[in-house]
Amino acid sequence: MGQKKDLTGSERSKIVRYLAEGCSCLKTAKLLKRDHRTIKRFIQNSQQGRKKRVDKPRCKITAHELRKVKRAAAKMPLATSLAICQSCNITGVPKSTRCAILRDMAKVRKAERRPPLNKTHKLKRQDWAKKYLKTDFSKVLWTDEMRVSLDGPDGWARGWIGKGQRAPVRLRRQQGGGGVLVWAGIIKDELVGPFRVEDGVKLNSQSYCQFLEDTFFKQWYRKKSASFKKNMIFMQDNAPSHASKYSTAWLARKGIKEEKLMTWPPCSPDLNPIENLWSIIKCEIYKEGKQYTSLNSVWEAVVAAARNVDGEQIKTLTESMDGRLLSVLAKKGGYIGR
Repeated sequence: MGQKKDLTGSERSKIVRYLAEGCSCLKTAKLLKRDHRTIKRFIQNSQQGRKKRVDKPRCKITAHELRKVKRAAAKMPLATSLAICQSCNITGVPKSTRCAILRDMAKVRKAERRPPLNKTHKLKRQDWAKKYLKTDFSKVLWTDEMRVSLDGPDGWARGWIGKGQRAPVRLRRQQGGGGVLVWAGIIKDELVGPFRVEDGVKLNSQSYCQFLEDTFFKQWYRKKSASFKKNMIFMQDNAPSHASKYSTAWLARKGIKEEKLMTWPPCSPDLNPIENLWSIIKCEIYKEGKQYTSLNSVWEAVVAAARNVDGEQIKTLTESMDGRLLSVLAKKGGYIGR
């Protein structure tokens, strides 16, 4: 009988059960087809018990130094614990102590991402809010594009991993494995699309207008009544392919011009409610750190997630515009979040 190195978890449980039933060490070894010395060694180690953990005293820091650390952490919110302590001339403190001290006064959070707003941007955002303050936003079609990758956003694949268990393995690919460009719109409680931009097509003015012709106009807009078309306001952001002279003239020939084409302030994704729709869809398709193996599979997931978004959710987003405009005016054109 060969001698093995380690006992598995199930073998340990069986040893305890056999011994409780009155089996001898030799009989237990024969039942498990193990060497009797391995069984004896397990019993001896179990009888010794575990050593109690001795907590080492934390490196002492004075109250004055703590106040300096707190001020430094406020001034350097993205700095490491070592850099914060070095700025306070505190040396010889181990990393575990530094992190424990900072956890008592702060919390690790990601930096918020927002577009850069200068004085001119803020003034234009205020002018936009004043212009459309009395607009019936149930007649506005909010549009935008979104790119989805096979791997999803970085940092989303996190979860609770049990002790003794290994974290799941994720594929590592350049550029997130590639992606799909999606266009959609929302108006009142209705979702328009989503429509997929053909792979390999770069959206310039000509390709953008052709895309709208093949999808939005042919599949949705032409089915609407004349009264609906007369009252609808088309919204798009200031991407080069949207705001170019070619695209503006093309939309004008389609009847979308002047007051029917909403002007849009610069650097203002926080004012577009469809950005919240993209967040809902991404949370659904990338839940539990899901990855995809092909562009068609991620596109099918986007379509399925979009179908699960009900009219009440969309209505909540479109009805939030009055509050967003008031927030822009209250913050004097500042960023309002989403």
